[in-house]
Amino acid sequence: MSAVALADYLPTDTEFDFIADQLVDHGYCVLDNYFPAPLITSLAMQVRELHDNEFSQASIGRELQQQRNEFVRTDSIKWLDSSTQEQQHYLRLMNQLKTELNRRLFMGLFDFESHFAHYKPGDFYKRHLDAFKGQTNRVLSSVLYLNPGWQVEDGGELLMYERRQKQPFLKIVPNLGRLVLFLSERFPHEVLSGEKDRYSVTGWFRVNNSVGGNIDPSR
Repeated sequence: MSAVALADYLPTDTEFDFIADQLVDHGYCVLDNYFPAPLITSLAMQVRELHDNEFSQASIGRELQQQRNEFVRTDSIKWLDSSTQEQQHYLRLMNQLKTELNRRLFMGLFDFESHFAHYKPGDFYKRHLDAFKGQTNRVLSSVLYLNPGWQVEDGGELLMYERRQKQPFLKIVPNLGRLVLFLSERFPHEVLSGEKDRYSVTGWFRVNNSVGGNIDPSR
């Protein structure tokens, strides 16, 4: 698929309907092959070409409460900045998803933020919620996996929980091109350590809690 053809690509109404139905019925959705294969391949190559010094150690919390805590998470991240065609195409498709979900579900999604995530062998992210305490900011979480040839024995699964459950109800293998969407305030989740480098694009759709014209919270 050429760059021009890729720029013109959009999912179908049937796909948007399926995602909306899954979010209403279950609160989450797991999709394989939602994005065109050339885009997935290009993003997977791009993230592997980044130097270690282009990533930063991931933190927990926001703004004044933001801190590094290697007992909770050990991965590293790089925020998407639209500096490549692949990033632009990805962000455009996620913006289209935002529009279509607002049209179907009236979710009030306003903003989308996203970063590459790199888990080296042994890295993890313990059980947590994506929505910050006392704030209605992150509403819908997304994870797109960029791991060709990943096997179950490689580990690195995403575990999803109901709030009062001690055992996960879902274990997701981070296969190449797999997209996971879930309600940020509903599902605690964690990332298990893996046996090899694990990459993804992680993102959040947010509502517009603005004060004085500034989106709150800012990134």
